[in-house]
Order: sequence, then structure tokens, then C-alpha cells
Amino acid sequence: MRVIASSIRKGNVIEQEGKLYVVLSAENIHPGKGTPVSQIEMRRISDGVKISERYKTTDQVEKATIEDQNFSFLYQDGDGFHFMNQENYDQVQVPPDVIGTAAPYLQENMVVKLSLHDMVPVAIVLPQRVTLEVVETEPVTKGQTASSSYKPAILSNGVRSAVPPHVGTGTRIVVLTEDGSYVERAKD
Repeated sequence: MRVIASSIRKGNVIEQEGKLYVVLSAENIHPGKGTPVSQIEMRRISDGVKISERYKTTDQVEKATIEDQNFSFLYQDGDGFHFMNQENYDQVQVPPDVIGTAAPYLQENMVVKLSLHDMVPVAIVLPQRVTLEVVETEPVTKGQTASSSYKPAILSNGVRSAVPPHVGTGTRIVVLTEDGSYVERAKD
């Protein structure tokens, strides 16, 4: 299916010269003068090589037919990450390079959306938010208000984040899976 370059988004899979590429980032740039361009950074699915391409926003690119399905995360081992289809209970193994930076946020039984091309997983979409526990941070300072100053913290998945001063060790917080940034204290 041919689409214009400016409509390509992160997670899309495009076909170029017979090879499949998953889009890591797509940015439309409108310079002061000259033609607007789409800067697309992508990874070749077959061997993991990253490339960056520039297209005029009106150029046509071939978008591969991808099937998105919900899978629940089972476990990780030396071979990769294992997921189960929620409808027919088929299991699929996903290589670590497809998971990429999403790996620390995967939790047992978490439902994710896997993009499949000919039943081969090519991309993953996590839930927007995930609840994690703060395992290490500076102690709460009495009388300190929740100002704009954040302090460093290490979460239960090993990711570093910045949390408000009132959040202490052992507190469960909600973070964005995109960049690990603090959203709110967990309601549970």
C-alpha cells in the first residue's frame, strides 16, 4: 500500500527495495524556505541495521501489510521474549532487537500489541503507562513541598527516573513507558 511520507509514524513498517523496515522515529521538517521533508529513522528487520532517510513530504513510500494483535507477555529466556496470543493461545518468540528499549517495562501477563508481518513479529507497542515501585531514592525531607525540583530514583525494573521530593523508597508510582518519566503516585 503506497502512502505519502508525511503520514508515516513510529511503529509503522515500510518496504523498501524488497526489505522490511520498522520506523523508530518520524519527523516532518518545514524549513523557512524550500520543500518540507520527512526525516525517518528506521531499522531493517532482517539484520537490525539502522538507517535514516529523508523524503519529500509528498513522496510515496510502500507501507507493508501488518497485522496488529494483542499478546500477553509470558517470560524471557536466552532465546528472547515469549508472548501468547490471547484469542487462540498460540505462543510466539520475539527477538530482543524487536523489543529494544521496551524490555525493562515488560511485566508478567502484561497485554501488548505485537505487529506481525507474515506471522513474524516486527514491532511492539506497550501500554502507555505502567506501575512500578521506587527501590532507591534520596530520603524524604520534612517540610519540603512538591516544587518543580525532582530527585533521581531507581525503579523496580532497574530504570532511572526523576520523582517529586515527597516520593520515598517503597512507593508505587505510575510512569510513562515511552521515556520512564513520572506521572503520578499509584492509586493501589
